[in-house]
Formats: sequence, C-alpha cells, structure tokens
Amino acid sequence: MLEQDIAITNISLDLIGQARNFYQYAAQLINESHASLSTKWSGVEGEVTEDTLAHLRSETDFKNFLLVEQPKGDWGQTILRQFFFSLYQYLLYQALQNSRDTQLSAIATKSIKEVTYHLRWSSEWVIRLGDGTEESHNRMLQAIDALWVYTGEIFQVSEFEAETFKNNIGVDVSGLKDEWVKKVKDVFDEATLPFPVSSFFHYGGKEGKHTGHLGHILAEMQYLQRTYPGVTW
Repeated sequence: MLEQDIAITNISLDLIGQARNFYQYAAQLINESHASLSTKWSGVEGEVTEDTLAHLRSETDFKNFLLVEQPKGDWGQTILRQFFFSLYQYLLYQALQNSRDTQLSAIATKSIKEVTYHLRWSSEWVIRLGDGTEESHNRMLQAIDALWVYTGEIFQVSEFEAETFKNNIGVDVSGLKDEWVKKVKDVFDEATLPFPVSSFFHYGGKEGKHTGHLGHILAEMQYLQRTYPGVTW
C-alpha cells in the first residue's frame, strides 16, 4: 500500500512539473507578444506568470477536457482515470515531438519519458483489478460506467487545437483516437473487462463549460493566492 501511495504521488509531481513547463512557456509567449490577454483572466493585470495563469483564472478560462476534473472515487476509478489520461498523453507527446515549435517539442520529449511509466503503471493496475477478485472486477465496471462518457471529448478538435495544428505547432487530436481505442481494447481484454459500446459522451470542457467539480478544485488550489494576492515564501 505504501509503495503504491508513493507511486501515485510521484505521478502527481510529474504532472505538476509538466504543467509548469507549459505554463512558463505560455506566460513567456504572452509577455513577448505584448498582448493584453492578461486583463481578461479574472482581473489579472501586468506581467503574466505561471502563477497568474494557474491561480487567477476562473473556471471558464480553463480549457481542459472534463475527464480530468472528475472525482478520484475509489482506487478503481482513480486507476482508470489515470490510464485513460496517460494513454492520451503518451500519444499526444509522441506527436508533439514533431512540432515546429522547438520548445513544445522539447517539453514533449522530456515528458514522454515520465508518461511512459505512468501508462505502464496504470495499465498494469487496470489488468490487476479487472482480472482480480469479484469485488475488484465490479469496482472496475463501475469505474467504466462513471468515466467512459467523458472520453469522447478527448478527440473532439477544438478551435484552438485546429489552429495550432494548421500552423504545424499542435496535434490533430482526432488522429489519436484509433490508436487510443486499440490500446484500451487490448488492456481491457487482458483485464477481462468489456469494451464499452455506448456512443453517448459529455462535451464542453474545451470550450470552458465544466462540471461543478472544477470549481471545487480551483477553490482549494487557488485559495492562498486569492486570499493573499502576490504572497511569496
């Protein structure tokens, strides 16, 4: 139990590190372009930093897909959510290494080493739980029911994704779907889990339309900076 607790904590630290790399680069680009976008993000003024991007934007300014803001739930749901997301990240970073933006390419190259471990760890746990006891198998079935409806959005191309792909900067996320589905099927087969047939999915996260869960996450994560603006330690 302690070993797995440490493992998922390390995965969290890896993801925070990756987010910082992207936020730092985004802040650099905004400041270099002398854009006034900062005034549109929850009253943020002046120089944009990774902290202002993370801590001073409201829910509607975040463009993540809905899957990643879902509650952790039990261990099965935590594992399945991580597997779905890590598999997406792995395929995304593979493609992003070919970006004409050298900084994005470098971030992807560095990050894929970490994500390769995340994917292996989470897929092994999906198999272990799915093909384990009756209880663990049923928990995975419940996790699939809870999370599958949020996976379709991953491959829906938003306006900003289409724009970056057109300029050879970003990735055509719709092109990742076939490989993602194939890998999920392979892992589910080994885990003796049925592959979902439902075609109903929730959308909106990439447009800034979120579930109520994101607001609670941001309230906790942004509390200190919003209560004591500009605080440093």
